[in-house]
Amino acid sequence: MHIQPLAIPDVLLITPDVFGDERGFFTESFNQRVFAEVTGLGVTFVQDNHSRSRQGVLRGLHYQVKQLQGKLVRVLAGEILDVAVDIRTGSPTYGHWVSARLNAESHQQLWVPAGFAHGFVVLSESADVFYKTTDYYAPQHERAIRWNDPTLAIDWQRESWPWQGEPTLSEKDRQAPPFAG
Repeated sequence: MHIQPLAIPDVLLITPDVFGDERGFFTESFNQRVFAEVTGLGVTFVQDNHSRSRQGVLRGLHYQVKQLQGKLVRVLAGEILDVAVDIRTGSPTYGHWVSARLNAESHQQLWVPAGFAHGFVVLSESADVFYKTTDYYAPQHERAIRWNDPTLAIDWQRESWPWQGEPTLSEKDRQAPPFAG
């Protein structure tokens, strides 16, 4: 397992070891002991989530105000642009964001710590996104930030989107307020 801190060092791009031959491949997608040793994080995952979305769907930016969730995100099929926004009050990177392209071929994973808003846009025809969380989903504590908030100025890499126009959003994400900053 190889770890690469991103521009916000608490967000990690994780590349597992993949062993392949003419039959296919094998990878250990998660091992609690190795994850703790390599990252230095003593987190416990309590919930696994799996979503499938078609091209152009943008989910996010989501977070919880209580029961904060750290997320370990990977793509089982397809490709996404994954985005994490630091919303930890008092953090030196508060209001900053990082992104990474995740796809099934690379097997890479993104560690998004608790206290971050998270979202992704599907670049391939469809994508299956799987993520582990460090706390349980609590709809009463869920919040969202507008994906195209001008204060955050996230580069969603629209020039590389294989479709024209706006992303497909849920009603909740269409109504999301701007970043309060």
